Amino acid sequence: MQKKVVILGSSGGNLYNLGGKDPNALLGELIRQIQKADMTVSAIQFIAAEASMDHVHPTTKASLWTWDGGSAGKVFSGTLEEVNAEAVKEDERIAACIENDGIDGVILVSADPEGANRQALHAAAAKKLAATGTGGTSMAKAQAMGLNVVAVSGTTGTTNRTRAIANVFALSKHWGLKYQPAIGGSVSLPEASQGSVWSRISVRGVLMASLPGFIAMALTLILSKIPGLESFENVFNLMIEALPVIVAAVAAKQVSGLEEVAVVAGVITGVLSVKGGLIGGIIGGILAGVLVQYLLMKCLKLGFPTTTANIVSGGISGLLAGLAIYLFIGPLAIMLGDAVRYVINTALEINSVLCGGIAGLLIWPAIMGGMYHGAILPIILLEMEKTGNSFLGAIDMVGLVMVSAGIMLANVVYPRVKDDRTLAAPGLFINMVFGTFVEAAYPFMFSSKFVLGGALASACIGGLFVGFFNVRGTAYVPSIVAPTLSSDWLGFLISMAVSMFSAFLFTVLANKIARSRNRTSDQ
Repeated sequence: MQKKVVILGSSGGNLYNLGGKDPNALLGELIRQIQKADMTVSAIQFIAAEASMDHVHPTTKASLWTWDGGSAGKVFSGTLEEVNAEAVKEDERIAACIENDGIDGVILVSADPEGANRQALHAAAAKKLAATGTGGTSMAKAQAMGLNVVAVSGTTGTTNRTRAIANVFALSKHWGLKYQPAIGGSVSLPEASQGSVWSRISVRGVLMASLPGFIAMALTLILSKIPGLESFENVFNLMIEALPVIVAAVAAKQVSGLEEVAVVAGVITGVLSVKGGLIGGIIGGILAGVLVQYLLMKCLKLGFPTTTANIVSGGISGLLAGLAIYLFIGPLAIMLGDAVRYVINTALEINSVLCGGIAGLLIWPAIMGGMYHGAILPIILLEMEKTGNSFLGAIDMVGLVMVSAGIMLANVVYPRVKDDRTLAAPGLFINMVFGTFVEAAYPFMFSSKFVLGGALASACIGGLFVGFFNVRGTAYVPSIVAPTLSSDWLGFLISMAVSMFSAFLFTVLANKIARSRNRTSDQ
């Protein structure tokens, strides 16, 4: 039979600032790990205050959370004094359940053995139930009551996830159960990103999540070009050095699935990976993420307190991964990044117009075929790593965003059918204001081969202009801002206008032909 577990406690003092203020996330993570260990939750009694328990008073607002058999939820709200009174009733019910052998183990979360949890813990002590939890003072009092505590830890340096893993691991070990922590995803999506740590490695995911950092870097480049703000060039150079830190932190978090402790490991790795550039930061972050999970579980198996396990897994893994990049992998990563940029620059020096035309022609097939995020985006970011803009970034804005905007504009001004105007307007707005969501053009491209052909032709024409002006730029920014982020604002503006106008004309012509055919068929 499944082991039945009860969760008792509160939002705590120190815990309040380490996840306790969000009972939904704290309890959700505990429930998730309990269910992953093939245990079941029998009851919950959790008092959530709107301030740290170190600084509360009887009139502090609070709420009582319990278990309804399927989920945790708030059942009563009021002052802390009122909530404590309600909690005593739940304490009596749980104590009766324990006395009737309805519970096998206890997880304490900054519990109150002398107050709201007194009856349940006395009953658990009498039954010699296995117990684990966090909260130095409360756990000491629970042990003094005779509770069979199999593991105990403080809260400093921990997260909701690492505390939950440590608590469930301790019970699993005590009962001899197999337990593979639920790592990755979220408490609301418990099956997301499961599997081995290796299955969570995704360079595409790392780069997409890190993209705002690259845009922030590009914006500092704009500021450095404004008269009187030339000093921002130093900020721009600092942002370039920060990119490996950003990607390393994101990679470590995604690969390990361990939230803050992994972010710390990633930042440590990223700082040591600066000389390895973007590629070095990604590799370092992945290594850190793998090591964080490995060292955390190793520490728990050796019986380390959760705080110590967090410190070891976060600090040591970040240091080991960072030193690997700093001493060995970094120089190779820089050489690889330089090689990619060298190939692009060499091709542009031979014939930039031809390169632009080919890139523009292939950009739509690439994104439709799923190659954009896996192949093109990494190259764009590698280019941006050095200069803040990119040749393929310019192709992205001109060949994808502006072509999509042209198609949307045509369907607003001269739609094939009236409903197309309603569909196109939001897509046009997002394209122009955010420089993304080119997929908005798909319904019009897939419903008309003429529009699809016009999109390919317009992207190719725009690419030719990008190559002619030999301009570098970026997407993912408002169209009105994009030229200021480029190496040649006028050339980039002309290229954007040409591709958008071309797509607009092709789509209007296609819609006109479709209207004419519809009128003929109606007659």
